[in-house]
Amino acid sequence: MKAFLDKDFLLSSDTAKHLYHDFAADMPIIDYHCHLDPKEIYEDRQFENITQVWLGGDHYKWRLMRSAGVEERYITGDASDREKFQKWAETIGLAIGNPLHHWSHLELKNYFGYEGALNGDTAEEVWQLCNEKLKGLSARKLIVNSRVKALCTTDDPADSLEWHQKIAADASFDVKVLPSYRPDKALGIEKSDYLDYLKRLGEIENFAQLCDALLARLDFFCSLGCRVSDHGVDAVPFAPASKEEVEAIFRRRLAGQMPSALEEKQFKTALLLILGRAYARKGLVMQIHFGVIRDNAKRVFRALGPDAGIDSIGDQASIRSLAAFLNALDETDELPKTILYSLNPNDNAAIETVMGAFQNGSAVGKVQHGSAWWFNDHKQGMTEQMTSLANEGFLAGFVGMLTDSRSFLSYARHEYFRRILCELLGSWVENGEYPNDDKALKTIVQGICVKNAERYFDL
Repeated sequence: MKAFLDKDFLLSSDTAKHLYHDFAADMPIIDYHCHLDPKEIYEDRQFENITQVWLGGDHYKWRLMRSAGVEERYITGDASDREKFQKWAETIGLAIGNPLHHWSHLELKNYFGYEGALNGDTAEEVWQLCNEKLKGLSARKLIVNSRVKALCTTDDPADSLEWHQKIAADASFDVKVLPSYRPDKALGIEKSDYLDYLKRLGEIENFAQLCDALLARLDFFCSLGCRVSDHGVDAVPFAPASKEEVEAIFRRRLAGQMPSALEEKQFKTALLLILGRAYARKGLVMQIHFGVIRDNAKRVFRALGPDAGIDSIGDQASIRSLAAFLNALDETDELPKTILYSLNPNDNAAIETVMGAFQNGSAVGKVQHGSAWWFNDHKQGMTEQMTSLANEGFLAGFVGMLTDSRSFLSYARHEYFRRILCELLGSWVENGEYPNDDKALKTIVQGICVKNAERYFDL
């Protein structure tokens, strides 16, 4: 029986162990998509206790605690930090098979030197150890200790980016902290607060002015090193409309009239195509996240707002619309490098086959299947995503893992991913499905770990 979380955690063959320990383990990190707060990075935030680091805004953990029957006051309510940590410890101690159990213990081991198992009985020991260690840690130290070379935060076009400017001017911190352009609110014409949001962009009286404002902000983002955009949509829309139709839809919305379902798709299609062409001109990567149903439990949403752990996998994605959208950009050779993420793992093979239609010599893996996302970033989900990519495409060109997290401890997820990657590749070598070629395997492993992302995002 293997020891829990030993040095060969998730590695079952000699080849997998060799690939991980000799090629992957010490590679740096390019975190091309995260939700870290640039203000906390600039101010080098220190945390008073482990609850602030772990539970403050982590809806993954909130979901699990609710599933374990924990009362809300110990999750997002008025219980003390120590009480919340106790409930989390009791929950995670029984969370067999859940990736949070793996992530949490990797974080305890990597950042706090704790080799045991967190549960209700060990909660006080871990609480004291982590809080003592946190006195010598901070946001920047956690980033540097994780060997991060560059990270891309997620930022609204209306954001001032003042914290990015301050970080860039600080010579004492040499990790690249770059903004990412996420204009979801500008696309959200169906939202009740849409007109209030437009005021943040300036005086917007027609669709052309909206586009001009967004493109001006994109220029500003690029001046601060932005290399990537991001879009969160239920499904990738494709409903072409004339300029006059789109202008009429937008003017009616400015007058207070809500769009029909078709008009919403037409507006979003038009604006996404304009933005996609701008990304291509500027050499930016376009990320598209789709296949999610957000805020299912309205009672919880009314109490806590978005990102409260009440979202789910959706089945509304249209692969036909996705293909048509990519083609509309490709027809005029204005398709940017694009990463596609579906929350529904049933879309894996379809994504790969659509991607294959739009690859060309301008980039290795110009259109990418993004790392297993959200409800899929566990051992099975990562293995299935990479296996599907290998089956239908070019796994060696994959840009690899990202944190997609608000926590400074989440870089342990890169170790988790790298171990799963090496276990998968090692199994193929051990089974005679790929040559035991160290040179080729090193190129593949280190490419997926960091080098492909470094090249793809021009870092």
